[in-house]
Amino acid sequence: MSTFHVHRSSPAKSGPPNEPPKPGPGKPAPRWLHMLWLLGLVVTLLILFTPGSKSSTTSLTFSAWKTKVDANQVKTATIDPSGKVTGQFNDKNQTHYQSRIPTALNDNTLAADLAQHHVTVAGTANSTSVWSIIGGLLPLVVLVGLYFWISRRATRQLAGGFMGIGQSKAKVYDEQRPTTRFADVAGYEGAKREISEVVDFLKHPERYAAAGAVAPRGVLMVGPPGTGKTLLARAVAGEADVPFFALTGSSFVEMFVGVGAARVRDLFTAARKAAPAIIFIDEIDAIGQRRGGALVSNDEREQTLNQMLAEMDGFDPSAGIVVLGATNRPETLDPALLRPGRFDRQVEIPLPNLRERAAILAVHARDKHLADDVDLDVVARGTPGFSGADLANLVNEAAIVAVRDGRNTVTADDFAEARDRILLGRREATNALMPDEKHAVAVHESGHALVAALSAHADPVAKVTILPAGQALGVTEQLPADERHLFPESYLKDSLAVRLGGRAAELLVLGEASSGAASDLAGATDLATRMIREYGMSERLGPVGFASGSPMYLGTEEVRSRAYADETQKVIDEEVSDLLREAEQRALALLTDHRDALDRLVDDLIAHETVDGDAVQAALAGAPPPTGPAESGGPLREPQYQSRATPPNAQ
Repeated sequence: MSTFHVHRSSPAKSGPPNEPPKPGPGKPAPRWLHMLWLLGLVVTLLILFTPGSKSSTTSLTFSAWKTKVDANQVKTATIDPSGKVTGQFNDKNQTHYQSRIPTALNDNTLAADLAQHHVTVAGTANSTSVWSIIGGLLPLVVLVGLYFWISRRATRQLAGGFMGIGQSKAKVYDEQRPTTRFADVAGYEGAKREISEVVDFLKHPERYAAAGAVAPRGVLMVGPPGTGKTLLARAVAGEADVPFFALTGSSFVEMFVGVGAARVRDLFTAARKAAPAIIFIDEIDAIGQRRGGALVSNDEREQTLNQMLAEMDGFDPSAGIVVLGATNRPETLDPALLRPGRFDRQVEIPLPNLRERAAILAVHARDKHLADDVDLDVVARGTPGFSGADLANLVNEAAIVAVRDGRNTVTADDFAEARDRILLGRREATNALMPDEKHAVAVHESGHALVAALSAHADPVAKVTILPAGQALGVTEQLPADERHLFPESYLKDSLAVRLGGRAAELLVLGEASSGAASDLAGATDLATRMIREYGMSERLGPVGFASGSPMYLGTEEVRSRAYADETQKVIDEEVSDLLREAEQRALALLTDHRDALDRLVDDLIAHETVDGDAVQAALAGAPPPTGPAESGGPLREPQYQSRATPPNAQ
C-alpha cells in the first residue's frame, strides 16, 4: 500500500558570501617518525658497546697459559701492547682463550718459546678499527635517511600521510569513457532532462554566461535502491565530453583521522586541474550524515564532511566543476550539504510507472529470444512496485527458467514463474501440507478471493494458489486495473475487508481462526492505524493527522516522539479496533451470503491447487470452473494483497 507525502523545504538561512577555503597551517610530522631517532640510537649503542659472546672463551693465568704452550695445546696467539694475549687452542672443546703477560717478562724469551712449540703469532692487535666504527654507525645512518625520505614524501603529498594513504581513490574516466548513454536509460524523462542540463552547461558554458545564468554546483539524485541512480551517472559520463571522477562515499573514510579530509582535498584539486569536469560520489550518505545526531561523534566522518562543505563553497562558478551525488537515504544528510550553493538541485528517481516499466523491460530483453506469446506490456502491468534492478532480474530469471527447460526462447510462462520466484521464493513441486492443513489453507485463500471479487472498489483477483512458497502456505494475487496514485476511503475499507476475508472464512467454515491470519492481521492493523492517525478518516478525531515520521526509501520510518496525549492515543486505538471489527463483519456477511460459492472455490482449489480469476468468477456464478492451467496474473508488490499464511509454530 503506497502513500504519498508532501515535503516542504525550510527557507535557507542567510549567511556570509562564499569564500574560497584558506589553506591551514601544515601539520607537524607524526609522532612515530620521531621515534625513528630513538630507535636508531638504541640499535647503534647496542652494536657498539654490547660485548661479544664469551661463552666459548677461557680465561687463564699466565702460568697456566704457559703450561699449555709447553704442552703444544696452543695454536695461535695475538698480543696487544697492553700485554693481553688471546688466541685459539688446538683442542676443539676449548676454542678460545685469553690471558695477560706480566710486564717484567722478557719478550724475546716468550717469542722463542712460542716459535719452539709451533704457536702461530698473529701479530699485535690494534685498537678499535675504523671499519668497526662505520659498521656500528651504519644502522643509525640508514634510519636517519629513512626518516628524511618519509618526511619529504609526506610534505609533497596533500594528505601528509604514509605511502599515499591520503590520496583520492577516484576513478577517472577521461580517455576511455563508459559506453552508456541516455538512450540506454529507459523512462525517467524528467530526471534525464535535469541531468542533461548539467552536461549541456559543461559543453556550452558560453550560452549560460550570455544569459547571466550560473550552473548548479551540485545535483543530488535520491530514490529507492535499484532505480537507476548510478546508471544515470554512467550515462552522464558517456554523454559528457569532460573528465569524469567517480567514487563512493565509503572510500573517503579510513581508520586514520584526517585521511578522509585529505582525500577530499586531493579529489577537488585534481578536478580543478582537469576542469571542466564532473565529480560523482555514489552513496554520499556515508560521509554526509547529519552532524550532532549521536551521543558519540565520529571525528573522522565529521572532518571529511566539513572539508567537503568547504570545498564546495570554494568553487569558482566559472570553473566548470559539477558534483553529482546519489543516495537512498536523503533524510540522513546534513542540512548544510543540501543548502543552495552546494547541492542546488535534488532529482528524485522514483519507482517506475507502468509505461516506464514496459520501456525498461524492452531494454533488458533486447538480447533475449522472446516467444510470440510474450507481451511486455502485460508483464509490466503485473509488476507494480518493481524497480529497474528488479525488472532486470526478472528478465534474467525468466531466461534461466528457459535454459533449465532446455530452451533458448523465453515464453510468457517463464516470466510468470520468474515473477513468482522473486516475490514468493522457491515453489515446491508437490504440496507438503497435511490434508486438514490443505483444506484450511484453501478455505483461507478462498475467503480472500471471494471478498475481493465481491467488493466494488477492490482490485481484481488474478490468481489463487495453495502451493507453499517460502513462508507463505498460500497466496491470493490481485492485479490493479490501473496505476493508482490516490487511495480513497472506499478503496481502503475494501482493502481491509479483503485482508480479513481469510480469517472470516476460517471462522465461518472451520468454526475457529488459526495462526495463518497473523500477517493479514498485522497488515490490516497497520493500514487501519494509518487511516485513523494520518489520513483523518475518523469522525471522533476529525480532520487531524499525526504523521509517524519521515518516510525513507529503504522501507523504514524515522522514529519520533509521540506528538499527542495519551487520551488521544486511546481514542486512536479504539477507532482502529472499531474499523477492523467493521471490516471483519463485512467480510463475514459477504461470505455467509455466498456460502455455496465459497464451498465450490474451496473444492476447486483442493483439486487444482492453483486457479485464476476466471475460476473465482465461475464459483460466484455457479458455473463449473474453467479447465486447463491457470493463467498467470501479476501479484502486487505490496504484501497486503497477499495472504502469507503463518505456520502454527511461528512466534
